[in-house]
Amino acid sequence: MPETPETPEDAIDVESDEAQPMSESKAQKFATDPRLISAARALRKALPGDSSFGDDPLSTAGAKQSQQLGRRLSEATAEKPSILREAGLSALQVWDALGSGAGRIPVKADLTILFTDLVEFSSWSMKAGDAAAVELLRKVSQAIEPPVGGNTGKVVKRLGDGMMAVFAAPADALAAVTEAQERLGEIEVSGYRPVLRAGMHVGRPERVGDDYFGVDVNIAARVAEAASGNEILATGKVLEDLDPDSVKARRKRMFRAKGVPTEIKVYLIRSS
Repeated sequence: MPETPETPEDAIDVESDEAQPMSESKAQKFATDPRLISAARALRKALPGDSSFGDDPLSTAGAKQSQQLGRRLSEATAEKPSILREAGLSALQVWDALGSGAGRIPVKADLTILFTDLVEFSSWSMKAGDAAAVELLRKVSQAIEPPVGGNTGKVVKRLGDGMMAVFAAPADALAAVTEAQERLGEIEVSGYRPVLRAGMHVGRPERVGDDYFGVDVNIAARVAEAASGNEILATGKVLEDLDPDSVKARRKRMFRAKGVPTEIKVYLIRSS
């Protein structure tokens, strides 16, 4: 008698390997495969933000949720490199970058670095006292920071009576500091009227967390320190990227500042 053909139910009595769930040991091996981890780390370099986010304490320093979660994930997985660690840090890296305005301020591109501070603030505050100094700084912040954000800039850090900010283009930085100087003219506390001085330089600083570091940052800070009240000093690299019809510039031939290469030219600039 001919055998009865197998029914589909009879034929599929054992599931194929592809259909079976991955065993715990295989999943662990997959998650910790050094080649896959290296590929995931390489992929992070193409994502927005700091590709070393979570790899060191400085990259996650701050109070933002992305930074707090980055610290916790980094600490929890520090001794266990895995695909899951890299995936988690990748997501937090992008979140942190978007929250920091990275869409406007590229991480690996030339930036305009701006430093500002107030003339004679320290000597005045010693006499006026802490309460008056804090009141003034609050008003100064309200005058300066809106023009920065309004001109596609980002405040990197506040330095007592000063500030560091970065911009995608010199024209944006010049517009911001010019508007800030005008707004400061309306402020007076205990007989003191704040007078702003500023320094600008174009470079490619290293971004770590919410901060920027490097020679170009140092140059911008030194240029600002050499400015007088109501002056905006800028290096030649800034001037190169400004529309000649929109700015007036005069070379500071006697400019000398510690830490600034002698070949760098510095100009006194203002909007025309």
